Amino acid sequence: MRGLLYVASALAVMALAFWAYQENYRTQASIRANSEVSRDIGRLRETLSILKAEWAYLNRPSRLADLAEMNFDKLGLLPVEKTQFARPDQLPYPPAGLARVGAPVDLVGVVPQFAPDGEDWP
Repeated sequence: MRGLLYVASALAVMALAFWAYQENYRTQASIRANSEVSRDIGRLRETLSILKAEWAYLNRPSRLADLAEMNFDKLGLLPVEKTQFARPDQLPYPPAGLARVGAPVDLVGVVPQFAPDGEDWP
């Protein structure tokens, strides 16, 4: 009986050692994949910051005004001036009775509502 207990214990120890060995390699693979993704994110953020800087450089008002002037015959674009912008008090607002975009919509009976704790609301 003791021999059977010793053999079963040895098999259990070997099975647990094999499982721990496999988990160790899976963990190391996950850590490597995570570090690769982190490096990719860093590279993409650097690329994004470069692209934003290039976009800002290409959209300089003086450059756009020069381009509009150079291509006036083809495009018919005029430079933007301060007089083309309105003050907030000059903007027309819709009448008070009209529904606004983003106004709340009554969805009672259409979408089931749940309480934060998971119980149905009355």
